Amino acid sequence: MAEEPGGADGLAQAWDELVATARRTVTDGLVVGTSGNVSVRVGGTVLVTPSGVPYDELTPDDLVAVGLDGSWRAGTLTPTSELPMHLAVYRATPARAVVHTHAVHATAVSTLVPELPLIHYMAAALGGPVRVAPYATYGTDKLAENALKSLENRTGCLLQNHGTLTYGDTLTQAYDRTAQLEWMCRVWLTASAHPHLTPSLLTEDQVAEVGEKLRGYGQRG
Repeated sequence: MAEEPGGADGLAQAWDELVATARRTVTDGLVVGTSGNVSVRVGGTVLVTPSGVPYDELTPDDLVAVGLDGSWRAGTLTPTSELPMHLAVYRATPARAVVHTHAVHATAVSTLVPELPLIHYMAAALGGPVRVAPYATYGTDKLAENALKSLENRTGCLLQNHGTLTYGDTLTQAYDRTAQLEWMCRVWLTASAHPHLTPSLLTEDQVAEVGEKLRGYGQRG
């Protein structure tokens, strides 16, 4: 295996951060059991959660690593069945981390509309209106293909009758985008449930304006 940034210590640290993020998806109710998966890219290596193993049972010795082509790099456990989708995102985008969940409200929205209505300006944090990728069987190249189309100029999408997919420069950013997406879906479902009123929506121009403001948001280093 080629030397990666930070060497073995760098991979070990990245694995610890990955496991912590995966456990957070359970704690925050975004997944149930071993559903969903998380990955992080370190150079040409992708660390990914294993298939069917509860996150609270993962240890430093359970590190699972593959190349961008899916070739084995390290570990004895089988990678998540959604590995093709994760690798497709890394090959086609600048992603350094990917989070996939089965969040309740987001999954519900994915069954109702082809795109999450612009219920809140934080859609700008994901690049604009969040699309729903057409359904395909989990773990297939077709699902990966559908997800990539829906991610065009976006950092997150919904997977029809399935869940969410977001990416970012870091695990924290990818996770925050997942949480934000689930929150927006919950807001839209809640507002839409009123029997006599229809929720007001923003325009794409209004969301784009927020996107520009977000570029300078936060503390300056």
